[in-house]
Amino acid sequence: MEEAEFIPSSSLTKTTSLYPSQFLHVSTHKPRLSLTPLRKSKICCSVISNAPVPVAKEPTKKTECFGVFCLTYDLKDEEETSSWKKLINVSVSGAAGMIANHFLFKLASGEVFGPDQPVTLKLLGSERSIQALEGVAMELEDSLFPLLREVSIGIDPYEVFQDAECSLLIAPKPRGPGMERSGLLDINVQIFAEQGKALNAVASRNVKVIEAGNPCNTNALICLKKAPDIHAKNFHALTRLDENRAKCQLALKAGVFYDKVSNMTIWGNHSTTQVPDFLNAKINGFPVKDVIRDSKWLEEEFTEKIQKRGGVLIQKWGRSSAASTAVSVVDAMRSLVTPTPEGDWFSTGVYTNGNPYGIAKDIVFSMPCRSKGDGDYELVKDVLMDDYLRSRIKKSEDELLAEKRCVAHLTGEGIGICDLPGDTMLPGEM
Repeated sequence: MEEAEFIPSSSLTKTTSLYPSQFLHVSTHKPRLSLTPLRKSKICCSVISNAPVPVAKEPTKKTECFGVFCLTYDLKDEEETSSWKKLINVSVSGAAGMIANHFLFKLASGEVFGPDQPVTLKLLGSERSIQALEGVAMELEDSLFPLLREVSIGIDPYEVFQDAECSLLIAPKPRGPGMERSGLLDINVQIFAEQGKALNAVASRNVKVIEAGNPCNTNALICLKKAPDIHAKNFHALTRLDENRAKCQLALKAGVFYDKVSNMTIWGNHSTTQVPDFLNAKINGFPVKDVIRDSKWLEEEFTEKIQKRGGVLIQKWGRSSAASTAVSVVDAMRSLVTPTPEGDWFSTGVYTNGNPYGIAKDIVFSMPCRSKGDGDYELVKDVLMDDYLRSRIKKSEDELLAEKRCVAHLTGEGIGICDLPGDTMLPGEM
């Protein structure tokens, strides 16, 4: 065995590519070499002397790596099998955070795209988090995921989002002491405006984007506005955690297991104006109101519990939800790549243009959706509406329209004017 020594990298601005060589014996996909050059990069790793050396199509371009990911194999076409699918590129911002730390391992294990779908992970961080990203990569390396064909890390979204087919954005600025909600909106939408520009420049034209950083609805709106070459339908704001929480509480009240609850919709903004819809939800196939006849509980205690669940969790545990949020991200992504069960639907925040519910255009609003499993979705048309539900939906709609006016300077619609109707940010963002 020979020792190859190179100069350690001093640059934090370039993408780090990692290749899981230990999977050679089960590999069925040909790893792609990163085309991102490093500034004076260098590594120290063991190289098997008889390992085939890949022929680089781009001259003199190398990538930084560490551990077993340093080894790159030029797999022969005959080593690939028809049972494995084409590699899918997934980018994740805020990849050193707790939500991503839970989510990435679920993704690499096949929980999202299935047991025959190899993935490459492209992780975006900051200069401050680059070492933490290396730690995340080391843990992914040590987990021996056969489906994980490549991992790269970087701090430039124009590099990390290159050719992304699925992108998870979870790196918002947290709300600091004394910060007004309008200030938080202004800071975060600028972050996601830049990420939208990067996606528009380098990501796949069919990339699916899930915005999980609060205020996620307006962040998603800004992101899609800055990515005009990507269809607006491809952008989602995460409300699946709220849906999951609502299903749990209805199941507890009815004394059934949570899989008996279906057709649960979260309408509106991911804030305390969100509307958990018990009118259209079902338990064991029956309308919730026929199973749980306590209307007062449904309209008051149940609704408020879902709206403020995140704040209660923080009080109990001292920090915001991470693992359950990661699970809901997995659920949200899987709902787009798996056919929706007949008669059921799921909640996600999507662009409102063309919606059948009379909700204002040009905002991102959580609504009931179905998917054929092709990454696309359609809005559910056969839903019931009563005065109670309409009035609650209108309140959340008004809030999102006010948020939009607050960031008008970033959408090219004039001067931003913040006239937010009260502070309805979720407690976890305070």
